[in-house]
Parts: sequence; structure tokens; C-alpha cells
Amino acid sequence: MKRIVVLAMTCLAAALPAQQPRVERYEFRIVLPDTGKRIYGETRIRLAEQPAVLLLELDLDGSMKVGGVEMGCGEPTNKARFEHVGSSLRVPLTRIEGVDTRCVTILYSGEPRDGMIIGTDSAGRWTAFGDNFPDRARYWLPTVDHPSAKARVTWTVEAPEGRTIVANGALVSTSTNLDGRVTTTWHEDRAIPTYDMVFAAAPLVMHDLGRTACGFAEDGGCVPQMVYTAPEQARYLPGNFARAGEIVEFFSRTVGAYPYEKLAHVQSSTRYGGMENASEIYYADQLFRKPNGLSEGLIAHETAHQWFGNAVTEREWAHAWLSEGFATFFAALWTQHTRGDSAYHSELSRLRQEVIRAKVASERAVIDSVETDPNRLLNENTYQKGGWVLHMLRTQLGDSAFFAGVRRYFAEHKHGNAMTQDLQRSLEMSSGRELGWFFDQWLRRPGWAQLSTAWHWDSATKRVTLEVEQESRFGAYRLPLTIDVEVAGGGHRRMTVDVDAVRSQRLSLPGEFAAAPRALVFDPDVSLLAAMTTRR
Repeated sequence: MKRIVVLAMTCLAAALPAQQPRVERYEFRIVLPDTGKRIYGETRIRLAEQPAVLLLELDLDGSMKVGGVEMGCGEPTNKARFEHVGSSLRVPLTRIEGVDTRCVTILYSGEPRDGMIIGTDSAGRWTAFGDNFPDRARYWLPTVDHPSAKARVTWTVEAPEGRTIVANGALVSTSTNLDGRVTTTWHEDRAIPTYDMVFAAAPLVMHDLGRTACGFAEDGGCVPQMVYTAPEQARYLPGNFARAGEIVEFFSRTVGAYPYEKLAHVQSSTRYGGMENASEIYYADQLFRKPNGLSEGLIAHETAHQWFGNAVTEREWAHAWLSEGFATFFAALWTQHTRGDSAYHSELSRLRQEVIRAKVASERAVIDSVETDPNRLLNENTYQKGGWVLHMLRTQLGDSAFFAGVRRYFAEHKHGNAMTQDLQRSLEMSSGRELGWFFDQWLRRPGWAQLSTAWHWDSATKRVTLEVEQESRFGAYRLPLTIDVEVAGGGHRRMTVDVDAVRSQRLSLPGEFAAAPRALVFDPDVSLLAAMTTRR
């Protein structure tokens, strides 16, 4: 969940260049200052193969001044020409005898305008936190800054003494230099999007949650988890992080093995209330400074992103619901797992009301290819409505087919990218049902179902007739409507009727009723994204 704490963002181009050599790994070496904001960077980019396109186009803001570019993976290297205009860095990949041109190294320095948040904490201590979402890595890192361009990453960070460095992947080494500064290296061996490529540098202390979810890591082992906080917050741990291991185990059982080397939970100072960086989740500083400010639901939401958003990443921003909708749904699923069906339905009722009240949900589709600013896609469509779409799929397909399809989707696209049609295909294969109509009506048009119902009992036929009117604001929806019938003699009968995508429809409920029912309750299990009224 990326609740915006500070909203000051320039709309940036979100399109990937049509032709681009594929980056296999970024090797970032960053030298941090003792004070101030000027950083020094050396980035080696390893291409997956000898490029057929002889031009590497990178995103790098003009606040970073490029001192030189070299080509070559080892000895020898060769100085390369480059052009740095605005936020575009272009490097011609000239073929040179004896030089492996699959590696390009960029030397640069400057004060980041964004992306790397450098400041002081509440105690006046110098801190730095990467904050790249959605496409702000370019402000301090030369990258192909688009979610479809995933790559592995290695961090080597030199920082002042007294700063803990936490980054993606596994810790490789920490050493103290002759001048007392500390150099730390972390290595992430899974491909992740650039918006996840971050490190924290702050006076953090670590609370070890231990080896959790044993048997559910990708290698079959355990998932090391830990919490990094400012020293004064350490005494309150583990708090709600006490169940972090259970959350990872539950999601692993449901979807697939946990996809990264560890999971660190980090107190940070960034733009968002929670940011799901791969293997190191950031939570806003102030959440640690008030009772129960950091909820179990937020931990579950950000943890779910390790599977959805990080391991399986939307190929285009228009499909961001594949990240945020899944995280919203799986946080609700954790609620059901720990607190039962009533709590789950209560959470879904709240999410439904948030969709119905949201202006964006009434005007724009969930798959929104018109919006060019990815940060503006962080709305009720992407979160709440996206989560509801998954809940309705679960209800209509049944748990067995639905979760089998989700597991297939994750397995086929893990450490890669996906689009909505990939999820649709996986669910169709698991259920044996054609779902194009469902995805079209719920994801490719605005709004929600609006039903007005009336019913009457015929004493001659002993049947109950149901009249369903669909209001014209968003058009008619095809949907299953569940009804709880309170019969005259006591007791209840539960039944489901199929409503067609038509303005008006009359349906007979299955079976006979000896007397008029006492009451009909529509959608008793909170299964439809619909606003419903009953006519007399």
C-alpha cells in the first residue's frame, strides 16, 4: 500500500523505449556524504547479451552530472561517448576489438532532487532512504526506469560510521575502511523492477524475528525476517510484527514459495505510508511513534506485494491493479484466516462503500490506459475495486479453481512481468470457464452494478417471482445473485439466480413456497460489487 505522505510529483513519461538492450544486472556503488546531500555513484550495467541495438538509452535526471562512461566488463575498458540531455542518458554501444561491450559503467555525482530522500530523523540524525516508486529511480540511478525492465541488483554502499545499510537481497559483507567509514554490500539475485531497487542508510537497530515460514522459501528453507527501527523504538518490538512469520507462511501456502532471500521491515522517512520494496518493506516513521500505528493489516498488505507487484510485476502501468488489487485482497484474506468470515465480510463491505463513494471509480476503468501519471493510478479503482474483482472471481469460481489459477499465474510469471490477460488465461485454465465477459465488464468499464429488486409470491403456483431492474448509469451487468429466503414457518433457504446483462428481467426462484416468505435478503454473503435497493 502506498498511502501518499507527501504529494509533490512531476508527471513523467511512463513508456519503455521501443527497442532497448535488456539489462541483466545493475551493480550500484554509492558513496554517501557525512552531511549534506551530494552523492557519488558508479553504476555498472550488465547486458543480457551482446546487443543487437547499438544504443543504450537510460533514464537519469539532469541533477546527476555524468563524469564519464566506460565500456567493458573487465580489462581492458574503453571510454565511451555519451549524451546526457534532460533526464535521458544515451550511450552508443560501439563494437571495439577485445572489449566486452555487454558492460557499461557510468560515473556520476550530484544532489538528488527526488528518489533518494536525504534528511534527518526526529533526533536530528542524518538518514537516507531510496524511494523510487513509481518511476523516480531516475533521479539518482541510471536505469531503464520502467516496470517491464526488471533486473538483478547488487548494492555497495559507503556510508558514515553509525549508519546501518539495509538493501535488497542477502547481505554479502560489511567492512570498516581506514577512515572509519563503513562499506556494505547486498546482493539480490532475483530480477526486480527499478521501483523496488533501494537501500536505507540510517542509525537503525535490528530486531531479529528469526527464521520464519520454514519450508516455504524458494530454496525449501526458512525465511529470515527482521525489523529495523530507530533505537528508541526498539523496546516496543516485535509488536504486530510478531505474526510476520505466520503471514509469510499463509501466503506461501496459498500462492507459492516466498520469492526472496529475506524479509526486512524498515522504519523509514519516505513519501508513502508503506512501500513494498522487494525483500525490504518500508513503513512510515510516524507509524512507529503511536500506539498500534502500524497495523497487522498493513503488514499483510505489504507482505502480499512480495508475490504480487515484486515477483510478478505488471508489464504496463495501466495494469497496476495486478499489484495493488492483489495486495488489498490478500490483506482481507489474512483477516478471514485469523478473524473469521464475519470480519472478512465486514472488511469487504467497507471496501465496497469506498468504491461506490469514489469519483474515479464512476468515471474511469480499472485498466486505465488513458492516465499517463502512474502515481495517479493509486486510487480506489486500483486498490479497492481491484481487490473486489478478485473476491468476486473467488466467489464465482470457487476456492479450488480460483486459488489453483492464482498459483498457476504466479508460477508462470514469477520474477517476470504479466498483464491482465495472463491472469484471465490462468483462471480460465483452472476453472474450464470462459471469463472474457467478466474481465471486460468489471475491469474495462467504469462503475459497478446498480440493482433494484422486487418480489412477490403467487398463492396459486406457490412460486416466488423476482424482478430485477438495472439502472442505466453504468449499463447492465451479468452476475450471479444470491438470495437468502426466510420462509414463513421459520428457517432459511439459500439460492442463486443468474442475472443477465439486460435492463430489466423477471426470474422465478427455484422450488415452491407453501406460504409467502417472511423476507428476502439479497447478497447476504457480500459477494457482489453492487449498490442494491428493494422496491415494495
